[in-house]
Amino acid sequence: MNGMTASLLTTLPVLCMGIFAPVAVQISRRFGLERTIFGSLVLIGAATAARGVLASSSGLILTALLSGVGIGIAGPLLSGFIKQYFPKGSALVSVYSASLVFGASLAAGLSVPLYNWLGGSWQNSLAVWSLLSIAALASWWKIAVRPAPPQTRERAAQYKLPVANSRAWLLTLFFGLMASVFYSLTAWLAPMAESMGYTQQEAGMILTLFTLIQIPVSIAIPVLVAKFQRRTFWLVLCSVFELSGMLLLLSSGSPLFSALLLGIGAGGLFPLALLLPLLETKQPEEVSSWSAMNQGGGYILGALGPLAIGQIYDGSGSFQPALILMSVAIVLMIVVQLWIGRGARQAAAAVKTAAGAEC
Repeated sequence: MNGMTASLLTTLPVLCMGIFAPVAVQISRRFGLERTIFGSLVLIGAATAARGVLASSSGLILTALLSGVGIGIAGPLLSGFIKQYFPKGSALVSVYSASLVFGASLAAGLSVPLYNWLGGSWQNSLAVWSLLSIAALASWWKIAVRPAPPQTRERAAQYKLPVANSRAWLLTLFFGLMASVFYSLTAWLAPMAESMGYTQQEAGMILTLFTLIQIPVSIAIPVLVAKFQRRTFWLVLCSVFELSGMLLLLSSGSPLFSALLLGIGAGGLFPLALLLPLLETKQPEEVSSWSAMNQGGGYILGALGPLAIGQIYDGSGSFQPALILMSVAIVLMIVVQLWIGRGARQAAAAVKTAAGAEC
């Protein structure tokens, strides 16, 4: 497998997640929220299982593409599902975001042991993860077969992508900057450590720390937001952690400590990006529309981030310009977060004024 194919395997799913997220709203409008998520699980499971028989590079690319489509459709709809069945869903967002990080960490950590246990078959070591889809389908079946209430479908027809809403664009820009930095770090943090003189094994440990620290943070942050409010404070705090880790890397500081700071920041920003549409909207269908727009634009930017870092490194032979670019992206993200917070305060003040006038 050449470098281009390897790049496509990591970039295509994220790109598809961005392209197909807006389509999720249209499909959900026709088939219902629960059934559309069920269909997405079928697609993800089938694509993963197919890796056991499609041994070529083109087969891997095809299954990565199909998995990305399924994830792209399911992602924004799960936010709507949380809003519909768990109106105060901060705790569930914690579980949701932490499970995404934990699942990725588990897959990365068990890939080599599974490869050895399954007789050196990388096809089977990839396909075995389809068993999780089967388990998810079994638990989701009872939800999917229930007919959606008529009023739910009527509401779904009312909500389209909020392209005329400036706050929705702010949330999309935040998601895009967050995803771009996150996927760039996931792809390039280990090579950055190796370029500083660390061994491949040590670089792998640094990347593992970056990933694992995100699990407890992604659980804690939504709970803290629900308890203490002040979403802007938590957004900016997580971004400052991430910026501190980036600046430490720029100054050739300890990549291990940098990974810790970067992981804390990334682990908090991701669940907050998922939580914001729930805080900005009232109806589940509206949440799905906002999430589809946020994740659509956000994941496309996220897919382009690692490619841009690779191009910069190839052109300069150094990671320093790439680190500067990511630092600038984090600063821009903080500015966007402050705008988001300012709008939230103005909206709250308007509601309070209107309530006072009615009295």
